[in-house]
Amino acid sequence: MDQRLPHLTSRLQGLGVTVFAEMSRLAVEHDAVNLGQGFPDFDPDPRVTEAAIAAIREGHNQYAPGNGLPPLRQAISEHQRRFWGLDWDPESEVTVAAGATEALAAALLALCDTGDEVLLLEPYYDAYVAGVRMAGAVPTPVTLRPPRFTFDPEELTAAVSARTRAIVVNSPHNPTGKVFTDTELEAIAACCLEHDLVALTDEVYEHLVYDGSHTPLASLPGMQERTVQISSAAKTFSVTGWKIGWFCAPPELTRAVRTAKQFLTFTNGTPFQHAITQALTFEDAFFDAQADAFRARRDRLAAGLAEAGLDPLPSHGSYFVVADVAPLGYDDDVAFCLDAPAKLGVAAVPCSGFYLDPRRGRGLVRFAFCKTDAVLDDGVQRLRAGTHA
Repeated sequence: MDQRLPHLTSRLQGLGVTVFAEMSRLAVEHDAVNLGQGFPDFDPDPRVTEAAIAAIREGHNQYAPGNGLPPLRQAISEHQRRFWGLDWDPESEVTVAAGATEALAAALLALCDTGDEVLLLEPYYDAYVAGVRMAGAVPTPVTLRPPRFTFDPEELTAAVSARTRAIVVNSPHNPTGKVFTDTELEAIAACCLEHDLVALTDEVYEHLVYDGSHTPLASLPGMQERTVQISSAAKTFSVTGWKIGWFCAPPELTRAVRTAKQFLTFTNGTPFQHAITQALTFEDAFFDAQADAFRARRDRLAAGLAEAGLDPLPSHGSYFVVADVAPLGYDDDVAFCLDAPAKLGVAAVPCSGFYLDPRRGRGLVRFAFCKTDAVLDDGVQRLRAGTHA
C-alpha cells in the first residue's frame, strides 16, 4: 500500500510524526508515566527564571540582533574558553540560534548541495536525518554497536565517498548515553582531515557527563577550523522550552551558516537570551551539582529497570538509559513501546526509530531519567508490578 503523504515533498516522505510525539500521546491517553520524551519535570535554578522575569520587566521584549545579543555571544565565548579551552571570537565566530536543532538545520542547509552525503552515527537524534533531507543531501549511516556503542574506524572511512560533505557527531549521545572516548574522537578527526569533511558537533549534554569527561571534537589538532560546534542552554539549565542555542565556527563557516539561519527564525527569545547570559557565568559548583543530581537519577532509573527485568546498557552522559527488552519476551522495541502505556503504565521510546534501517535497532528502548525521584520511582514501581505479574 502507498503510504506517501499527499502534498509532502519527496525529501520528507517517510518521516511523519516524530516518535517522541507519538509516545507522549499514548502516555496521556493511558495516564502513563512518561519516561519517553527528554524534558525535565522540575523547574530550573530560580536565578535563571528570575533573570528572565527581570529582563521582561526591564523591557527586553523586542527583536534581539539576528546573530544574538552581544553580551550573550561574549558569555558563550568565555564559557567555551573556561570549560573547554577553545577560543571563539564572539563577533565573528559565535551565533545564537533557536535551539541546537535550528543551528544544525541551518548548518546543513548552508553547507550541503543537492546530492551531497552526510555521515550520521546511528542511532541518532531524529532531527538529523530530517535536516539532511531538507537540505537535499543524503544520509549515510555508520552504526554504533551495543553494548558500548562503539564503531569500527574502517567502517567510518569506508562510508566516505566523493560526495561526502560532513559528519554529525553527538557526544554525550542521544539516545544511548554514550560519551565518545578520545580514541574514537581521534578516529573521527583523522577521517575528517583525510577527506576534507566538516564536522557538525551536537554537544547539548556537554555538562551532563557522569563517568569520564567531555572532549569537544574541535579541541583536537586541526579540527577547530573545520567544526561547527553546537550547544544550547536547554539541558544544562533545564529550560528546554526556551530554545536558546548557539553555534561556534571559524569565520568562513560562520558566514555560511548565518546566511541560512537568518531566513529561519532570524532571532528569538530576547528576555531568555538575557537570562542565559547570566546563567553561563554561574560558579563551577553549579555545573558540578547538575551532573551529580543527574548521575543520581541515572543510577536510580538503571537500578529500577534491572529490578523490573530489563537489561539496561551503560550510560555515561545525557538524559537517557537504553535497555534491552528481550528479557521481557519482546524482540520488537516498537511493540513493547506500543504496549507499555496501557499494560505497564509507562511510556518509553523505541530505539529503532533512531536508525536509517529500523531493523538495526530492534529490541532497544530509551528511557529518560530527567524526572523527579517521585516520578522515577512511580515509573519503576509500575514496571516491576507489570513485568512480575
